[in-house]
Amino acid sequence: MIDESSVGSASRARSVDRAGRAGGCTEDELLLRCPETAPDAAAQGDPWRVLRIVSEFVQGFDALSGVGPAVAIFGSARTPASHPHCEAAVEIARRLGSAGLTIITGGGPGIMEAGNKGARAAGALSIGLNIELPFEQHLNPYADITVEFRYFFVRKTMFTKYAQAFVIMPGGFGTMDELFESLTLIQTGKIRNFPVVLYDTSYWGGLLDWLKQHMLGGGMISGDDLDLLMTCDTPEEVSDMVLRSMRDTTWRAVAEERARDSTRRSLERAVRARQNLQDVG
Repeated sequence: MIDESSVGSASRARSVDRAGRAGGCTEDELLLRCPETAPDAAAQGDPWRVLRIVSEFVQGFDALSGVGPAVAIFGSARTPASHPHCEAAVEIARRLGSAGLTIITGGGPGIMEAGNKGARAAGALSIGLNIELPFEQHLNPYADITVEFRYFFVRKTMFTKYAQAFVIMPGGFGTMDELFESLTLIQTGKIRNFPVVLYDTSYWGGLLDWLKQHMLGGGMISGDDLDLLMTCDTPEEVSDMVLRSMRDTTWRAVAEERARDSTRRSLERAVRARQNLQDVG
């Protein structure tokens, strides 16, 4: 069971806005600041900052350890509630929530709010993982449990660890970040049986064409890597794909293993080529 006393509710949790309201630096910014620009601050603060990072991992693990099977829904915070993408996100979350899955989002507005709203409508556990930003933001009112993070990489770990699938709605840079990190983790065998579902073929079509033309065409990825991506145009298709992966744990295994084999073979060829050059030299 979730210990709700260990995390703030959506109505209470506002401390994550402190940097935006005060106009100061976020903890991520301080951590990533080049040592040359503030050598004394880095020398004095960075070693101790590790303890704060560890505490965030502990907080996240403690708060989410009992969530059960879950799906993370990503998408733009800028999408208005009346937009068809938000309406679709509500329905996707409602369907998955009705099937007994927990819904996890970033806890903010737009697609995130729609996902939490759909979970609430289904009576499913609705979780928001919020992040400190350098400007004011708000937590949506549909997250039953919220966990606040100062560091993006800690928050991203929680999404991947506690979700068994990613639903990628149309979004911007943050959505792309989660999309490509999940693909990298699948490709390298860090996570398994992990469907990545893109909603709205027309939105993602240009990106997929670019991946085929430039990444695949240039030999940067294989065709098997592209098979890790699935596209859907209805909430029914999304929920069917996610639920199938829950019922049949071998369904995605074949595609995932082909992608890993392609990566393994390409690395082995690179190693052999390097050894041949050394032998010739």
